[in-house]
Amino acid sequence: MFIRHGAALACLVVGLAAPPPAGAVDGLITRPSPHSTDATLDKFEAAAKKRGLVVFARLDHTAAAASMGLTMPRSTVIVFGNPRVGTPNFITTPTLAIDLPPKAMVWEDSTGKVFLSYNSAEFLLGTQYLRHGIQVPKPGIEQLEKTFAAIADEALQ
Repeated sequence: MFIRHGAALACLVVGLAAPPPAGAVDGLITRPSPHSTDATLDKFEAAAKKRGLVVFARLDHTAAAASMGLTMPRSTVIVFGNPRVGTPNFITTPTLAIDLPPKAMVWEDSTGKVFLSYNSAEFLLGTQYLRHGIQVPKPGIEQLEKTFAAIADEALQ
Protein backbone atom coordinates (compact mmCIF):
# COMPACT_ATOMS: atom_id res chain seq x y z
CA MET A 1 0.00 0.00 0.00
CA PHE A 2 1.33 3.43 -0.92
CA ILE A 3 0.76 6.61 1.02
CA ARG A 4 0.52 9.79 -0.96
CA HIS A 5 3.24 12.35 -0.20
CA GLY A 6 0.78 14.77 1.40
CA ALA A 7 -0.48 12.11 3.81
CA ALA A 8 3.06 11.04 4.65
CA LEU A 9 4.05 14.63 5.33
CA ALA A 10 0.99 15.13 7.52
CA CYS A 11 1.97 12.06 9.55
CA LEU A 12 5.50 13.40 9.92
CA VAL A 13 4.28 16.82 11.02
CA VAL A 14 1.86 15.31 13.55
CA GLY A 15 4.68 13.17 14.89
CA LEU A 16 6.85 16.25 15.33
CA ALA A 17 4.11 18.34 16.90
CA ALA A 18 4.39 16.68 20.30
CA PRO A 19 8.03 17.01 21.43
CA PRO A 20 9.36 14.94 24.32
CA PRO A 21 9.47 16.67 27.70
CA ALA A 22 12.52 18.86 28.27
CA GLY A 23 15.42 16.67 29.31
CA ALA A 24 13.95 13.47 27.86
CA VAL A 25 16.10 13.32 24.70
CA ASP A 26 18.98 10.83 24.95
CA GLY A 27 22.36 12.54 25.19
CA LEU A 28 20.82 16.00 25.48
CA ILE A 29 21.14 18.11 28.59
CA THR A 30 18.31 20.61 29.00
CA ARG A 31 18.19 23.12 31.83
CA PRO A 32 15.72 25.91 32.53
CA SER A 33 16.97 29.48 32.31
CA PRO A 34 15.91 32.24 34.67
CA HIS A 35 16.74 34.77 31.93
CA SER A 36 15.17 35.87 28.68
CA THR A 37 16.18 34.10 25.48
CA ASP A 38 18.42 36.98 24.40
CA ALA A 39 20.10 37.27 27.82
CA THR A 40 20.70 33.50 27.93
CA LEU A 41 22.21 33.55 24.44
CA ASP A 42 24.49 36.47 25.32
CA LYS A 43 25.56 34.92 28.62
CA PHE A 44 26.27 31.55 26.95
CA GLU A 45 28.33 33.21 24.24
CA ALA A 46 30.33 35.24 26.77
CA ALA A 47 30.97 32.15 28.93
CA ALA A 48 32.16 30.15 25.90
CA LYS A 49 34.48 32.94 24.73
CA LYS A 50 35.84 33.32 28.28
CA ARG A 51 37.03 29.71 27.99
CA GLY A 52 38.82 30.34 24.70
CA LEU A 53 36.09 28.99 22.44
CA VAL A 54 35.00 30.60 19.19
CA VAL A 55 31.34 31.31 18.51
CA PHE A 56 30.95 30.65 14.80
CA ALA A 57 27.28 31.43 14.34
CA ARG A 58 23.84 31.92 15.77
CA LEU A 59 21.12 30.15 13.81
CA ASP A 60 17.81 31.88 14.52
CA HIS A 61 15.11 29.34 13.68
CA THR A 62 12.35 31.75 14.67
CA ALA A 63 13.56 34.39 12.21
CA ALA A 64 13.83 31.75 9.47
CA ALA A 65 10.27 30.64 10.18
CA ALA A 66 9.06 34.25 10.13
CA SER A 67 10.70 34.77 6.72
CA MET A 68 8.35 32.06 5.42
CA GLY A 69 5.29 33.53 7.14
CA LEU A 70 5.39 30.98 9.96
CA THR A 71 5.43 31.61 13.69
CA MET A 72 7.14 29.63 16.40
CA PRO A 73 8.50 30.23 19.90
CA ARG A 74 12.03 31.58 20.09
CA SER A 75 14.71 29.04 19.16
CA THR A 76 18.32 29.89 18.42
CA VAL A 77 21.26 27.53 18.01
CA ILE A 78 24.77 28.68 18.90
CA VAL A 79 27.58 26.94 16.99
CA PHE A 80 30.83 27.08 18.97
CA GLY A 81 34.12 25.28 19.31
CA ASN A 82 37.89 25.36 19.36
CA PRO A 83 39.53 25.24 15.92
CA ARG A 84 42.85 24.22 17.52
CA VAL A 85 41.16 21.03 18.72
CA GLY A 86 38.68 20.42 15.91
CA THR A 87 40.83 21.16 12.87
CA PRO A 88 43.38 18.34 13.37
CA ASN A 89 40.47 15.92 13.76
CA PHE A 90 38.83 17.25 10.57
CA ILE A 91 42.10 16.83 8.67
CA THR A 92 42.50 13.18 9.70
CA THR A 93 38.76 12.38 9.61
CA PRO A 94 37.01 14.85 7.26
CA THR A 95 33.53 13.36 7.81
CA LEU A 96 33.65 14.38 11.49
CA ALA A 97 32.90 17.94 10.35
CA ILE A 98 29.29 16.91 9.58
CA ASP A 99 28.72 16.50 13.34
CA LEU A 100 30.93 19.28 14.65
CA PRO A 101 31.43 21.92 15.89
CA PRO A 102 29.26 21.47 18.95
CA LYS A 103 26.04 23.40 19.33
CA ALA A 104 23.82 24.68 22.09
CA MET A 105 20.25 25.82 21.74
CA VAL A 106 18.32 28.44 23.67
CA TRP A 107 14.62 28.01 23.18
CA GLU A 108 11.23 28.83 24.59
CA ASP A 109 8.39 26.40 25.12
CA SER A 110 4.79 27.25 24.25
CA THR A 111 4.35 29.03 27.60
CA GLY A 112 7.41 31.26 27.11
CA LYS A 113 9.68 29.41 29.55
CA VAL A 114 13.31 29.58 28.41
CA PHE A 115 15.64 26.57 28.25
CA LEU A 116 19.27 25.87 27.37
CA SER A 117 19.97 22.53 25.67
CA TYR A 118 23.27 21.01 24.54
CA ASN A 119 24.68 17.60 23.76
CA SER A 120 26.50 15.96 26.63
CA ALA A 121 30.21 15.35 26.18
CA GLU A 122 29.46 11.63 26.47
CA PHE A 123 27.12 11.88 23.48
CA LEU A 124 29.43 14.13 21.48
CA LEU A 125 32.61 12.14 22.07
CA GLY A 126 31.12 8.71 22.75
CA THR A 127 28.60 8.69 19.90
CA GLN A 128 29.38 11.33 17.29
CA TYR A 129 33.17 10.91 17.38
CA LEU A 130 32.84 7.15 17.68
CA ARG A 131 30.70 6.86 14.55
CA HIS A 132 33.68 8.32 12.64
CA GLY A 133 36.07 5.80 14.22
CA ILE A 134 37.59 8.16 16.79
CA GLN A 135 37.80 6.91 20.36
CA VAL A 136 38.28 9.48 23.10
CA PRO A 137 39.64 8.34 26.48
CA LYS A 138 37.30 8.74 29.46
CA PRO A 139 39.37 11.59 31.00
CA GLY A 140 38.88 13.60 27.80
CA ILE A 141 35.13 13.08 27.98
CA GLU A 142 35.06 14.07 31.65
CA GLN A 143 37.08 17.23 30.99
CA LEU A 144 34.80 18.33 28.16
CA GLU A 145 31.74 17.60 30.33
CA LYS A 146 33.16 19.91 33.01
CA THR A 147 33.74 22.64 30.43
CA PHE A 148 30.22 22.37 29.01
CA ALA A 149 28.73 22.38 32.53
CA ALA A 150 30.78 25.44 33.52
CA ILE A 151 29.60 27.34 30.44
CA ALA A 152 25.99 26.37 31.11
CA ASP A 153 26.28 27.24 34.82
CA GLU A 154 27.59 30.69 33.97
CA ALA A 155 24.93 31.27 31.31
CA LEU A 156 22.18 30.34 33.74
CA GLN A 157 23.40 32.34 36.77
